Amino acid sequence: MSMSRIAIVWYCTVIIGLSLLGGCSAEDSLERIRTSGELTVVSRNSPTTYYLGSEGPAGFEYDLVTLLAEDLGVTVTVREAFSLDDIFSQLHRREADVAAAGLTLTGQRDAKYQYSRAYYTLTPQVVYKTGQAKPRRPRDLIGRHILALEGSSHSESLHALKANTLPELSWDEVADVDSMELLDLLDAGEAELVIIDSNEFAIQQSLYPRLEVAFNLGSQQDMVWYLRQGKENDALRDYISEFIERLSADGTLERLKELHFGHAGQMSRIGSHTFARNMRKKLPDYRALIQQVAQEYQLDWTLIAAIAYQESHWDPKATSPTGVRGMMMLTLPTAQEMGVTDRTDPRQSLRGGARYLKNVRRRLPKDITEPDRTWLALAAYNIGLGHLEDARVITERRGGDPHLWSDVMQNLPLLQKSSWYQNTRYGYARGLEAANYVQNIRHYQNILSWQGLPDQQPSAPVVLDTYLPQSLAKSRLSAL
Repeated sequence: MSMSRIAIVWYCTVIIGLSLLGGCSAEDSLERIRTSGELTVVSRNSPTTYYLGSEGPAGFEYDLVTLLAEDLGVTVTVREAFSLDDIFSQLHRREADVAAAGLTLTGQRDAKYQYSRAYYTLTPQVVYKTGQAKPRRPRDLIGRHILALEGSSHSESLHALKANTLPELSWDEVADVDSMELLDLLDAGEAELVIIDSNEFAIQQSLYPRLEVAFNLGSQQDMVWYLRQGKENDALRDYISEFIERLSADGTLERLKELHFGHAGQMSRIGSHTFARNMRKKLPDYRALIQQVAQEYQLDWTLIAAIAYQESHWDPKATSPTGVRGMMMLTLPTAQEMGVTDRTDPRQSLRGGARYLKNVRRRLPKDITEPDRTWLALAAYNIGLGHLEDARVITERRGGDPHLWSDVMQNLPLLQKSSWYQNTRYGYARGLEAANYVQNIRHYQNILSWQGLPDQQPSAPVVLDTYLPQSLAKSRLSAL
């Protein structure tokens, strides 16, 4: 081959190579998302992350990514995953831009993926079944049948314990399950111990009244969002971290945590056991009726169901020593005002309670937004609008925000202290009871939203759903 031909071949090879390199250069993810108008997120299907509730998509992670999409001016698409391996596989295959699934920052993940600023902390916990020997320290784990999620930070912690201090330690790792299934296995006696994150156990413990925390397995861990490695994701990572910092600075992140987790841990073990039993045995008899009444009054059926459980444990014949009666435990004056002629008739009682709640909610100041408007209305449902207003006045005097349930809740118990109630318009009230009343209802509603709609839970391993930020989730978060 002549030198000229070699030169031509070399030149063409270089040109082709440069063209290929140019074609393979990755597009900046942030600009691509903005141009396409779509942010794709992979998340776990669980009560603490993302699920289909009674009013559509819900969950802490879902609400957070919805706010991010709104900030970017795009829609959000959620891809569901049912295992940790599936989450990172979707991220690796470029089927998602971000993994937002209650994931903790670990050394192994840090080496493979980019990650955002931390937005939450949680603690890994060892959970056991009461009646069995309670482990009190890591050494007590030796010889016990332990389950952990495959590929989880808990697995990494157990490996570290084994390598450093407990060579006899052994455990089984379970793939393609979630934390609730681990708790199911423990509750059924198919394991002695499971490792689970603190926020997930707090939310789900009411369904497992016989399960308790033995001890914390290590210190708090940071929760982050993960992205693929590569310079094309640097701008998106930085944008997300700055976005989380803004939400933290203006209080939105804290209010979002309170919205989803502020009600956890309210019930005793006996209360949890009773609720779980009644949800299985009593609720099916009244669910259709509750849903019908909720539709009539344009309320979430899980809210009406949670109030009815708090009031009467779904007993239409319930009667208190003070004379309140029925499923919604209406007083006689309230029943008459709401047009209820038979308080023990479940349909009339549910309608009367729903009508009364809407009436109370409508009478609150117009600048109180959701979800606080509903929580404050529930407190007024329990102790009356006058006493609620007294608590709001006290809240403002003490530097709190009378529009926020989390602030008013802290001050309601002061209505039982003479140094405070003697300076209020309506005087003494059982404020602590009202605060617990609302928190219990929030807790019951959360469980019903996750557990009460099995027909809506996805059965396929991956379900693709796209939602506009201007959808239901945005209206739920408008107050944040």
